[in-house]
Formats: sequence, C-alpha cells, structure tokens
Amino acid sequence: MKINKILLLGLLVIGLSSCKKFLDVTPSNSADATKAIQTPRDAQIVINGIMNQMTSSSYYGRNFIMYGEAKGGDAAVYSQGRGLDAFYTFNHNPNTNSYSSFWSQIYYCILQCNYLLEEIAKAEAKGITGFNSFKGQALTARALMYFDLVRIYGKAYTLDKTSYGVPLVLSKLGFDAKPLRASVEQVYTQIVKDLIDSAPLLPKTKQNGYINYYANKAILARVYLNMDNKPDALLAADEVIGATSLYTLYNNTNWVDSWKSQYGSESIFELNINPLENDLGTASLGVYQRNRNVGTTSALGFFYASTDFLTSLNQSGNTDIRRGIMGRDESSATRLGAVYKYSGSIPNGNATTSTMAGDKSTANSTAVNIKVIRLSEVYLIAAEAALTANPMKAVNYLNLIRGRNPSLVPATTLSITQDMILEEKRKELYGEGHRYFDMLRTGKSITYNDEFGALSIPATLRPKTIDRTFFKAILPIPQSEINANPQIKTQQNPGYN
Repeated sequence: MKINKILLLGLLVIGLSSCKKFLDVTPSNSADATKAIQTPRDAQIVINGIMNQMTSSSYYGRNFIMYGEAKGGDAAVYSQGRGLDAFYTFNHNPNTNSYSSFWSQIYYCILQCNYLLEEIAKAEAKGITGFNSFKGQALTARALMYFDLVRIYGKAYTLDKTSYGVPLVLSKLGFDAKPLRASVEQVYTQIVKDLIDSAPLLPKTKQNGYINYYANKAILARVYLNMDNKPDALLAADEVIGATSLYTLYNNTNWVDSWKSQYGSESIFELNINPLENDLGTASLGVYQRNRNVGTTSALGFFYASTDFLTSLNQSGNTDIRRGIMGRDESSATRLGAVYKYSGSIPNGNATTSTMAGDKSTANSTAVNIKVIRLSEVYLIAAEAALTANPMKAVNYLNLIRGRNPSLVPATTLSITQDMILEEKRKELYGEGHRYFDMLRTGKSITYNDEFGALSIPATLRPKTIDRTFFKAILPIPQSEINANPQIKTQQNPGYN
C-alpha cells in the first residue's frame, strides 16, 4: 500500500529540518527501532518533525488552505495555468490533477504520529514517564489529519455519513497491508475518540507552535459542528472562549497589525515556518494569495478575491477594518483583491506590495507562520452552535466579530440567522481555507466568479454553480494509490470510475 511505503523513506527525515540532532533518534525501519524513543526529549524531536511536515506545500504550508479558498467561491483565478488553478476549475480526475500529494503527505504525517504513539507505549511499558504532552499532541494531530482527509475525499457528514471516508490506519502496518476505506461516520468516531482521549494529557498553558489543551478543544468544536452536534460543539467552544488569561480577541485597532506578529492573542494553534528550513519562498501560501511579481506595477498573481467576496466585505461602505490586509491585484490599480494575511506584512494603502517587515521581523515575508485555528473562529463556531438553543448567546458572540465593520447594524435575536453567521465567517477567515468546507457541511450552493479576468471554464469540468451533490465536490482516490492497493478501486468515489 502506498501509504505504508511512504514510511520507509519518510521516517528517516521526521525532524531533520526541525532539530539538528534528529539523527540521535534511530529511524523506525532500522534494526534497533525499539531504541528510537527512550526519553521525552526523543519524543519532542519527533513532534518537531510532525509539526514541520504539516507545513509541507501539500498540506497547511499552501495547498490545503488554497483548496478551501479556491473551491469555496471566495477566491478566483484571473488567468489559468499559473498554479493550482485546477482547484478552481475542478479539472481533476484519478490520473490528472488528482492532487495525490494530499493523500500521500497527510498519511505520511499520520504514520509519524502512529510511530510516535507506539514507541511511547513501549517506553512507558518499561516504566519511563514524562510522555503525556507528546502523546496528547500526537493523538490530537492525528485527529486533525483524519478530519482534513475525510473532508477532502469523503462526503459531508451531514450529507451521507454512511458513505466511504478514508482508510483508518492507527498503527504501523506491514509493507503489503491494503486497508480499505472506512465509512465517514467511522472516521469521525475515531477523530472524536482521539480528541477526547488526548485532552487530559495536554497542558493548559500556551505552547507556541505546539498543541495544548485549548487547541484540542477548539479542533473538537470544529469537528462537532461538522457533525451537526451543536450542543457538544458549543460546550467545547465555550471552554476555549473562557480561557481569557490565554486568549483574547483582537480589537478593531490592532486586528490588521496582528498579521505582522507570531503567536498573537487570538492564535490558538499555529505552525511555525522557519526561513531557509520549511520556508517555501516564492511558492509560499502568501505569494499565492497576493501579487506574484512583487515590486512591480505589472504584477501577476495566482488567486484573488472574487467579486462576490469583495461585495460582502464592502457591505455598508468601506468601513470594515479587514480591508486593511487587502492590496491591489493585477486587474486594476484600485481593485483590492490580494490578501496579505500570509505575507506577514500589510499593504501600504493600494501599493502593489508591502515594504513592512514580516512576522519574523525580517524582509522575508514568505516565512510566515500558518494559523491553523484562531479564537475568532471559535466565537463563530459557538454562535452557530448556540443559534437555536441560546439565541442571545449566539447574538453576543456574533456581534463581537461583526463589529469589525462598525457600519453594520448589530445582530439581534430576531435578525440573526445561520447565513448571517456564515457571511461573517467568510469575511473574518478569508484566505484561511474554511469557506468550501462550510458550504459543503451546510449544503449551500456555490457560484463561481467565472467572469473575473478572461476565463472560460468548460462545462465538462464544472457548471458555474454547484452544490455538494456534484460528484467533483470531493477528490478522487488517486490512481497512484489504486495501483498500490487495487482493491480500493471498488471504493472509488462515484463519477470518477
């Protein structure tokens, strides 16, 4: 099976770029693998490697976030052929533009977590202690990875939880193992189990660049909302919101500047990007979301905000403070369609690019930390989860984020709706990879801004408007996995056979 073959080469470099002493830890495929994890320090090195690999261009470093934006209708491409535009056009099948690196990279990260968990179990069986935090981080990270995988390859839980999800691999398997796909419900059951099991193991202090108790709860709230389990989503979200000594919302004065900083007061879990290590340079997420040829007026970019999104952002005039991280795109000198969240800097007015320092306090604005989950998202999760059971709580939570546009009339218990919450969420989290998954879980239609630029999307790829019943709403199992595991071909997603 391909996801097992990944382990042979992959574990050799688990933490190579995260810790120069990684080679003190023996790879799990060598003869003395049982000695690999002997101390908590060894486990820390492997955790460093897992966090590092999550920043791959095939995962949170770029492609996973761009997938959620380009397919969600809030980002558009001005011209095809520049990179990842098949996300937007849905030009993918098992052989072409299958983005098989989602499958291989995320399973690679899962296998690292499994390796660490098994080695910790061996060490604990010998009476060695001090592994709780690392065990909790590995379980939480594995839950997040499966959550991401099942949303890419499986139907929404709220659409058909009995349909195929992804293979559940929870231990090191034999080289020739060929696990088949579990159901969406089975995958979610495992995700919740991992999150619940790991929470008591994690510290309740802030852990910059790592997973703590509240990151676990924030992820759990996100998972429960995707399952339409609103009572438990609200409980988990409220617990994070209540940790006021660790996390507070940015106010309207410091929201824009917060994007120039690492580990701010809203950052619950962010992945560290280091210059010259896991920095993608001109292939980074930030560059894909802004003007590409920095320093010129004839800038070319990869993705820009759609007209529909900008109409929403500019609702009730130009007073939304979140306009401050938008810069001009190539379509005109005034259209602010480029986002600078992941440039670690902010644009100077309508400048082509920013001259401000990035979040590493250097001129290198590509080495910018990836914010996996922020407090503002948790408030919006809580607002949606409380909408029916406690409308006043939902109103209070929503208005704290809705106030980022002072011109908007505050929501009331009579006016608040799920659509209003989702509309606020699209503005607050634009560029962070959430919109598409929200549209799928809520069963909303997505209309694409195909008139932007000079696009012509063939009807054979996708219609202008889709919903979650469109077969290409989820990716195909890549042909490379089918070649390695022929039995899984019978479980290919409908429409791709």
